[in-house]
Amino acid sequence: MAYNIADLFEHTADVVGDRIALICGETTLTFAELDARANQFAHYLQDQGVRPGDHVGIYAVNSEPWVTAMLGSLKARAVPINVNYRYVEAELAYLISNADLVACVFDQEYAPRLTAVIDEAPSLTTLVHIEDGSGADTSALGSTSFDDACAQGSPERDLGERSNDDIYIIYTGGTTGMPKGVMWRHEDIYFALGQGIDALTNERVASEFTKAEMAAASPTPLIFGVIPPLMHGAAQIAMLSQLFIGSTIVLVSKFDAEGVWDLVDAHGINSVIITGDAVARPMIESLESHPDRWAASSLISVSSSAALFSQSVKERFLDRFPNLIITDSIGSTEGGFNGVTYAAKGAKAEGGGPTVSPGRDVAVLDAELNVIPQRDTTVGYLGRTGNIPLGYYNDPAKTAEVFVTASDGNRYSMGGDFARWTDDGHLVMLGRGSVSINSGGEKIYPEEVEAALKGHPAVYDCLVVGVPDERWGQRVAAIVAIRDDHTATLEDLTDHARTLVAGYKVPRELHVVDQIVRSPSGKPDYPWAKQLAEAGTARVD
Repeated sequence: MAYNIADLFEHTADVVGDRIALICGETTLTFAELDARANQFAHYLQDQGVRPGDHVGIYAVNSEPWVTAMLGSLKARAVPINVNYRYVEAELAYLISNADLVACVFDQEYAPRLTAVIDEAPSLTTLVHIEDGSGADTSALGSTSFDDACAQGSPERDLGERSNDDIYIIYTGGTTGMPKGVMWRHEDIYFALGQGIDALTNERVASEFTKAEMAAASPTPLIFGVIPPLMHGAAQIAMLSQLFIGSTIVLVSKFDAEGVWDLVDAHGINSVIITGDAVARPMIESLESHPDRWAASSLISVSSSAALFSQSVKERFLDRFPNLIITDSIGSTEGGFNGVTYAAKGAKAEGGGPTVSPGRDVAVLDAELNVIPQRDTTVGYLGRTGNIPLGYYNDPAKTAEVFVTASDGNRYSMGGDFARWTDDGHLVMLGRGSVSINSGGEKIYPEEVEAALKGHPAVYDCLVVGVPDERWGQRVAAIVAIRDDHTATLEDLTDHARTLVAGYKVPRELHVVDQIVRSPSGKPDYPWAKQLAEAGTARVD
C-alpha cells in the first residue's frame, strides 16, 4: 500500500475526472486535465534527464504551472523544491546550491535574478520559464516556456511505480538565517500534515483509496480558496489535502484583500486557508469598509496556519459571519500537526498562549527528554513522534539537534516550542524558545539581518528582535550602536539591508543605543533587546 502523494492525487482523479480541480485567473482545469498536464510535465522532466530523487525548483507566484510543476515532479519521483520569490540574489544562490537543484521552473519576471546567479549553479541545467507578460529576457538562461515543455511530453500515465519512501522537501527558515530543507517520506508527511489522520478523531485513514472514496461519495465538491503563496508549506499541504478529497481549488496569484472577496463571490468559495492576521486583518477591514459590496454568503469556514491569528480579528470575522467555523492549526514544517483550536467569542488564552486540542503522537518533554504525562502541568518542550521528518537536507548537525531520541526510546521532533498540559488533557502553547521572528507567516532569523546591518559603515554593533505588530503579528526592530563620528537613519540602514536580504526581513524601526548588551563570552542579550524595543526606552530614529 503506497501512501505516495502522486498516487493519492491520481486515485482521486480516477473517480472524479470531470470535476473542476483548479481555477486560477482565466485558467480552469478538471481533475482529468490537471492529471494529464502533470503527466506531460513529468515526461518532459524525464526526457531532460531528471531522475528519481533529483530536485526541481519552483520559483514563481501562485499559478496553474506552479501546481502542474509540483505534481509533475512528484509523478516523475523527483522532489519539488519551493523557492521564495522574495529572495535577493545571495539568498537565491544559496538555496540553489544547498538544495542541489538540477531543474527550475520560474516566472519570467525573475529571469534577471536567476541569470545573475546561474554561473554559480553548474548542476542546474534544465530551465523552464512561465510566461507572465513581463517581457523579461530569458535568452542567457536558454530556458523553454512551460507550455512548450508540457507540449513535448506525453499525457499518458506510464511513469512507473512509486514508493512510500519517495522524498518530499519543504524549505523553511533556518536558525542560522539561511533556509533549510525539511525532508519527509511521502507516507510520513501524509499522516503528519496531509490529513491522513482525521483532526477530530485522531484516527488514520483505512487505505490509500479512502480519500478518493470520500470524493466519489460527495457529489458537490467543497470550493477551497488558497490565499497564501504555494512557496510556503502550509499552502502546499492545504491544497494537496483538498485535492485528495476532490475539492475545487481556487488559487489567489498575489494577495489582495478586495480581490479575495471578489473570488469568494465569483466562485462561491466555501472555505479558505490563510496565514494569520497578515491576511485576515486586511480581509476583514475591506469587508467592513464596504459592507454591501460582497455577499460572501458561500463562506462557511476559515482555516489559519503558520502565523499569529489574534482573538480580536477572529471576533471581527464572527461578528460578520456568526456561524463561521474558524480553526487555528498549530504545527510546523519540522514537526507536523500538533493540535487545533476553534474560535469562539470571548475566548481567552490560558497561561500565556492558546489552548489547543492535541494531535496524535504529540508529547511534552522535559530537559532530560523524559515524557511529561498528560495532565501534568509542568512546562516542557513540545515534541512529536510517529510520522516525523527524516531530518534537514545537507545539515546532519541541525538534524541531530532537532530530531532526538527520548527516554522512552521513540524519536521526536523538537523544534524549540514550549508547552504544558492542562488538567483536562489539552495543550497550552507557550511560544518558541528560539529568537526567530514570525512576520505574517515568514520566518525571520535575527542573525542574517544583523549580518546585513553590520555591513553598513555606521553600524558598530546591533541586535534584531521581533516586536508586536497589529497586522503582521511581529515586525523587525533593530537595536543599533552607531560608530563614533557616523550617523545613520532607518532609511539608510534599510536601503543597505535590502541589497543583502529580502524586503520583508529589513527593520521597520530603529532604536539607537550607546552599547549593545552582551555576556562576557559575547553572546547577545536578546531579552534585553526585546524589552528595550517594546518599551521604546532608547533613542528612536
